[in-house]
Amino acid sequence: MKKVIVFIANGTEEVEVLTPVDYLRRAGADVTFAGVPEKECVGSHGIAITADKAARDCVGGDFDMVVLPGGLPGTLNLENDENVQKILKKAYDADKFVAAICAAPSVLGKAGMLAGKKATCYPGFEEHLIGAEYIKAPVVTDKNAITSCGAGAAGEFAYALIKALYGEEKSEQIRKAVNPYV
Repeated sequence: MKKVIVFIANGTEEVEVLTPVDYLRRAGADVTFAGVPEKECVGSHGIAITADKAARDCVGGDFDMVVLPGGLPGTLNLENDENVQKILKKAYDADKFVAAICAAPSVLGKAGMLAGKKATCYPGFEEHLIGAEYIKAPVVTDKNAITSCGAGAAGEFAYALIKALYGEEKSEQIRKAVNPYV
């Protein structure tokens, strides 16, 4: 079973965190839903969300994928949290998947995790994709980095995460399970 950590912070875009958590769990991933700095968070649209654990309680974990949702000020809260940075660096250094959507690819860019790769983000955050080739697309996967452009692409982002962990067949299985008319 693949282990994934998905972060949430105050000001996170709710769709960008809940869609990946939901779809990854449907695919069979062991998803740790981690709050920054506490389990209780309020999203960018005022929706209260309770995570499984606080991020500080996940630092020693070993994850196959780390997922950062966007939204403001959620992205900045994730970027400024030392526990998120430790977990992200550990995964990246071990060549595990790092994934981010909306404004959050800026966190990967500033950490040097997109250098030499193709990436996307929410319009206006391109300059923070340091060393990356910006691609105007809903989702971009390049080696161990998966980036997406925003809330409207949350489903496609989640399918890309599943594909990276489990392959195309599983991704399509989940796609058809949530939308039987595709």
